[in-house]
This record gives sequence, structure tokens and C-alpha cells, in this order.
Amino acid sequence: MNDSDRVIGRVLSVDNFRVFIKIDEGLHGSYKSGFNDIYEIARINSYLIIPVGADRVVALITRVSMKEEFELDKNPTGITLPTSARYITATMLGTIACQEGKERFIQGVYNFPSLDNPVWYVTEKDLGYIFDEKQEGNTITYESDFYLPIGTSPSFPGYKVKICPDQFFVKHAAILGNTGSGKSCTLASIIRNLFRFDYNGKVLKNAHFLIFDTNGEYKNAFLPDEDPLPSDEKLSEQNKKELHQINAYYYGGEEEVKVPYWFMDWEDFKHFLRPSEGSQAPVLNRAIGLAKKGHVCTEKNILSAPQHQDITEILQASNFVLKRMTSENFKWAPTNDLIGIGKDICNINTELGNKILELGAEEKYNNALLQTPIRKEIQELYQAECEKENLYQVTSEQNIDLPTWFNYQELCINYIDDAIRIEGKNNNKISEYISTLRLRMHSFLNDKRMAIPLMLKDTEKCNKEVLPQFIAFLLGDFNRYYLSSDSEKTPGEGNDKKNFIEEYNTNSKQKKPEQQTNQIMIVDVSQLPFEVLETVTALIGRLILEFVANFLPEERGKYPIVIVLEEAQNYIAENRDSVAKLVFERIAREGRKYGISLIVCSQRPSELSKTVLSQCNSFIIHRLQNPDDQKYVKSLVSSANADLLDQLPIIPQQHAIITGDCVRTPVLVKIDSVSPKPNSHNPEYVGQWLKDDLSIPYDTTCKRWLGKPYE
Repeated sequence: MNDSDRVIGRVLSVDNFRVFIKIDEGLHGSYKSGFNDIYEIARINSYLIIPVGADRVVALITRVSMKEEFELDKNPTGITLPTSARYITATMLGTIACQEGKERFIQGVYNFPSLDNPVWYVTEKDLGYIFDEKQEGNTITYESDFYLPIGTSPSFPGYKVKICPDQFFVKHAAILGNTGSGKSCTLASIIRNLFRFDYNGKVLKNAHFLIFDTNGEYKNAFLPDEDPLPSDEKLSEQNKKELHQINAYYYGGEEEVKVPYWFMDWEDFKHFLRPSEGSQAPVLNRAIGLAKKGHVCTEKNILSAPQHQDITEILQASNFVLKRMTSENFKWAPTNDLIGIGKDICNINTELGNKILELGAEEKYNNALLQTPIRKEIQELYQAECEKENLYQVTSEQNIDLPTWFNYQELCINYIDDAIRIEGKNNNKISEYISTLRLRMHSFLNDKRMAIPLMLKDTEKCNKEVLPQFIAFLLGDFNRYYLSSDSEKTPGEGNDKKNFIEEYNTNSKQKKPEQQTNQIMIVDVSQLPFEVLETVTALIGRLILEFVANFLPEERGKYPIVIVLEEAQNYIAENRDSVAKLVFERIAREGRKYGISLIVCSQRPSELSKTVLSQCNSFIIHRLQNPDDQKYVKSLVSSANADLLDQLPIIPQQHAIITGDCVRTPVLVKIDSVSPKPNSHNPEYVGQWLKDDLSIPYDTTCKRWLGKPYE
């Protein structure tokens, strides 16, 4: 075919990324007949080719216009009718160039067209380069090739739009759009296509997706056996095979999502208990440190911090203070402070405790000559005990942020008093300052909305060492590593009771192939009260981040994990300080080097954390009608895509604009349909209002709300 036959117009102007083209006057319609077919020449979202030397610049049509042009006639008595000229505005996307002896599509333009440069219509061969980097039979390079189909081009239905999954996940991604525009179906479709793809005869076996499901939508998409599907959504054998391979796990439902409170760090506790910075925060910090150290001290049979404090006071006390510690109403008291301390110390060190009991005995009362040698012996025994404890290197500061067990009820009752005593020895009013904090701590203990999800009343021994199992459970590997027949015994095994993960696993109705990884973990947080939602999600996110951060350097990035934040405005709102925002901003900044990526789904991008969205390098944008959201999205992506993003208010459902590192070029795509779909259907208003037997469950709903028994 002669290249001159492909010419449809000429370049009138060029800027950094946009060209302005005049269509040849001889072309009166929207099509031009070519050698093999009839080609469109002026349709929005179609492509044009601009030959520049040996290369061919690819441009996306974003605007088509017509203007009337007048030509003055030299004959003043003549009449000249206006003529119409048609113009195209197009955004330059990339270049078809020859590299290593092969033509291929390259992102970006390095050789710009000149004025009056000819413009060609696009052919099937050009579209093959634009949409299909790898031809059939070529080896796929997973890190850089665009090979995973996720939808079709509305302008060219015969061509699949493809992404590079590694680029989509590794640098974080955002799926944005108004409610009902298709965000959840898009996510489900991409994940299903990822598992459906034939990787040269291999299938995915060790993927790790963690979905925070705020609306309870994704159980239907990946676990349809749990809830019967509508008659028009029967699963094919191929779908059943894919879902079995994915082996998703559902963790949620009413009063089911549990995250142990002892996994919380200091920032989590500050957000949860809200102590004032001036007086309450230091006491709470000290109390938590004492509680965690107290558990370790009990396990190791060593002195606790309050016991150290008691012994130090005995050794430093003057004769008058010592007399006061052993008397009541100026007489020796058989239940004096020294007797109580001695009995307590006997549980740890019998010899040391007996010496303190001897010091507090009646025959030694107010007798410095008898007390001094005993105090010297106490000093020697105490030094020996401290040397033994140094081997364990147990301090409050080392344990405050570690996910080690302690008793929350004892924290409220005992350790907060110990901390007040230690912190407030020079301030007698500190107990008054702590009263509101103490009240709040007790109220959470008795509030099932807080106590159940965070396990505030749990004291089971089998749950104390559950950290590795819980993280394996979140990543879908619990059955594979801790319940398989050839695995080592899990902590707590052999006790009368199972730990809470085993208990949930046992009671679950889901089928649990022991050796197979649950490649998608759906954490349904839709039933969690808003007061604890941020705490739970932030805690899970931080546990996973700190877990992978503690890998050996050579192991980092070997176990990629994807965390999906559905309705992300609940976790990472820009204008609200929260512990979840801090955690996920840290993952956005640091996650890539550890192999953790975020997929942020939201209907209000302008309200999301700028830090998180600025780290997203791929965007799937559905219809957005709010002007603030449109403006904000345009500020996030390249200005070269501005003309394409002008379509955001009119994008149909199931369609989206994809831009960023995951695609060769920004493109409008119709997302592939997915079956079964997430449970994001719109409610039926008129259909429900027409029913004769519609019954609202007032009693059972209110009983569930109030925590009362119901059927």
C-alpha cells in the first residue's frame, strides 16, 4: 500500500504533547477507503499515525471540530459561499519504532512532527503494535511486559487492553469512581484474570491478597458456595475450577473479626485509649510497659518493676521511714508494709523475701542496730538477683512496642496504680489526673463493641503465643503451615482449648484444603463499629509490615503481598489524623522494598491522603462527577492525559480510563465482565415496596444491637 494513500490531513501546530490537525478538504465523511478495509479518520478515542522519519508517532484523538472559512473575492460584485474545514486535536502517546530489528510501540515521544507533517489513519498493523507488545509464541518477561488482558477497547472491540501486573502492584494502584460505577467489579475482574491467565502452563499458587471489605461485597465474588447465587448467575465448570485454585478465605461476620489487643504498639494504644499528652500518656506508657514486663517476669520467675521499686525504697529508707512502714498508730503492725512486700517477694526469691519478712518482724521494730545488718544482707541478695535478671535483659522500654501478651484487666486494675505510684512520687495529684483515663479503660472492657474485636477479656494460655499463626492466617497460610499433618505442633496444642484461630477455623463452614494456600483473604470489617474499625485495620496492616520488615535482607521482596483498601476514605482520610492513616502512609512510602503493595479503592479521591495517592503509579478511574474529585485526579496524573480525563463525567458503567505505569499508554477500556460478581447491586426500591409480605426484623435487629440473645 502506498503511504500517500493513507494521508488524511496535515499538522497545523505542535506543542509538548498535543497536535492540531486539519483534515484534507477532499475527505467529506468520517471514513476513508484503504487497500484492505474502510478506516475511521475522526472519532474520539481513536488513533492517528504521524510519520516522522523512520518512526511513527501514535496520537489519541480527543477533539473533533468544524469551522467555516471565508475567502475574499477580488470581484466586488461576486458572491463567495463559506467553506467548512474540519480539525482534530490529538494527544501524542508514543512511538512505533524499530528496536533490535523489530518494530514495537514505545511510550513517549522523542521525535516530534513538523508543521505540515502528513497524518495517516491507523491500520490493523499499527493497532497490533499499540495493543499487543508480545506476539504469540514470544516469552513473557513478567517484570516489564504488558500481557494480562483486563478489558477491551470501546473504539476497537477486537483488541484487548493489557496491563503489566508487576507494574500495577509493585508501585501501588488506585481504583477511583463514583458509587455504582463499577470499582468492586473492576477489582474482582482484574484478580480473576490474573488467576485465569496461562503462565506457560503454570498457575498462581502462592499469591497473597488481603482485602479489607468495608461493605461485605467480596464474599459473593470469591466464595459463591457460601450463599446461593441467583438463577441467572450459575457457575460454569471453568469458574468453579478457578475459584478452587484461588481458595479464598472469608474472615468476618458478626462478632467474628478478632485482633488481639496485645499486638498493639504505643501509637495504637494512644489512638485507642486517647490519653492526654501532659499527664495521662506518661502514666499509661509506664503501665503498659509494667504489664508487658510483668508477664515476662512471671514467665521467667524474676522480679517485676514494682517489686524492684519496693526493695529500693526499703534499702534507701531512713530509720524514721522504716518505722512508719512497719507501724500503725505508732505501734508495730502485724500486717505492715514490709510483711506484705516480703510475702510477695517470696514467690520469686524465697531467701530475699524471708529477709524482708525478718526486717518487718516485731522484734526488729524501731531497732536500728538490729535492722542495719539485715538491710545489708538484703542488699547483697538483691544485687545477686539483679545480676541474674540481667541475663534476660527485660526492661519496660524494650517491650512497650513488641507484640507480647499482657493482661488488659490487670492493666486497668493493678498496673495503672503501680505506674501512678512510680510516676507520681513527687506529685500527689496525679491520681486525680488519671481518673478519666481509668474510667475510659474500664468502659472499653465492658463495651462488647470494643472488647470482642480486640479480645480485651482474653486470658487463655493458648492465645498468648499466637503471633506467627495469626500472621500466617492473615496471609492465607495457616492451614498450610500449622494444620498440615507433617507440620510441627502449634503453640497451645495439647491444651484443653484451641487458640482463637484454630477455634474459628474449626467452626468455619468453609472447606479447608490443608496444603493449599488461601490466596485471597477477605477480612469483612463491615460489622465492626466505626470506633474500632481504624484500630483493627491499622493493627493488621502494621503487623504485616513489621513482619516482612524483620525478614533477612536477602529474603525481602520474595513473598509479595497485596493489601486492598476498599472504601479507603475510612482509613486514610487526608483531613483526619488516625493511626490507620499513619500505618498505610508508611506502607505507601516503604512497602515496595519489602514486597507490600496497596490498592486504594475510593469514591472520593479528593478526601484521601495525598501521601498515599502520590505514591500510586497506576490509576483506574471510573466515572467521577464531583468537580473537586475531577480536578484532584487530574493533578495526580500527567498533564498529557488531561484531554482524556475530560471524559470522566460521562464514562459509562463498567468503563474506565487506565493510566500510569501498568499500561503502555493511557486508554479508555471496557472492563471484562466477572462472574460471580461482588455483592454491590443497587437495592430494589419499587420492587420491594410492591411486596405484600415484606417484614422488617425489628426485634432481632435491636436485640443484636443491644447484645441480647436472639434466634
